[in-house]
Amino acid sequence: MVVTNLITFLSYLAICCTLLYLVRRTGRLIVREWAYFVVGFALFIVACGSTHLMEVITTWNPIFWVDAVTNVVTALLSAYVALMLIGRIQSIAFAIDDYAHRVASTEDEKLKMQQSLLDARKLEDWSRMSATVSHEIKSPLQAIQNLQYLIANSEGVSSSVAELARVAGEEAQRVLAIADTALSFIRQATNPEIVDLCAAVGSVRLLLAPIIREKSIELRMEHSGDCKVVAFSGEARQVLVNVIRNACEAVNDNRTIITVEISGNDAGVQVLVSDQGPGIEPELMPHLFEFGATTKGDRGNGMGLWTVKHIVSKHGGDVKVQSSRNQGTQVRLWWPRDFRVI
Repeated sequence: MVVTNLITFLSYLAICCTLLYLVRRTGRLIVREWAYFVVGFALFIVACGSTHLMEVITTWNPIFWVDAVTNVVTALLSAYVALMLIGRIQSIAFAIDDYAHRVASTEDEKLKMQQSLLDARKLEDWSRMSATVSHEIKSPLQAIQNLQYLIANSEGVSSSVAELARVAGEEAQRVLAIADTALSFIRQATNPEIVDLCAAVGSVRLLLAPIIREKSIELRMEHSGDCKVVAFSGEARQVLVNVIRNACEAVNDNRTIITVEISGNDAGVQVLVSDQGPGIEPELMPHLFEFGATTKGDRGNGMGLWTVKHIVSKHGGDVKVQSSRNQGTQVRLWWPRDFRVI
């Protein structure tokens, strides 16, 4: 009995010293009332341990009045700790729930951050590959353009052959212009700059001229207010070309109308792209912005809207899609007026 009571007393004493040390080290972090509670709990622990020490002492020296005083002090401290604990039970429960929520939120934020890093890496790889392809296309096109020039200006060449060479040279020049434009979409500027979204739509019209001409599409642009935002110019044009190209590819009938409405206010600029296509199947709507998701079947690569979502979110904006079967599709882009790199 002596050994077990002595071990219990020493354990209680160690717990008390640990709690007092904890209050001393965290005195600047916890409120004073909670510090008093922990100190009272530490004294209660050592008082409980003292009753076991008195069991050891009274085994040989029966000074029971000291034992009685120890029990009275222990009872008072027990009542103090019990009342303090009952009074703080709601705040303790709230703190535990809040801690559990923060832990769960931290895991969610960690997963979102990992997904964002993965998306950024995919976008970087895609941009690098596209830039390489565009660069490699330019070299043979320039060589073809030079050969067409030599053919057109060689002696003894018939007028019809010279005319064909001239037309082929112009077409090669047009493809070179498209390659340059594609590179400007991919090329990343060092810092954000002021981008006129109306002018950006004009450059997109040039890039998409072949499909617009092939389907006899009427691309209408309406704008109001200040349509300039602070953004990475290449990425802003990349968003517009993906959205407008999707609208052009969605329409089935020739001589259809695609509308691009741009409106600016003090907070930012809204771009609304509307087509008269067949719409998007309802089961595809929840997955539009996922990597690899496409509404074009084998003709799509699933990069367009995923890239749009990534870039617009990076600029602090938002993108929403509304679509009804046989009623067309509307893509709403929101660009904040200011954008700062963090």
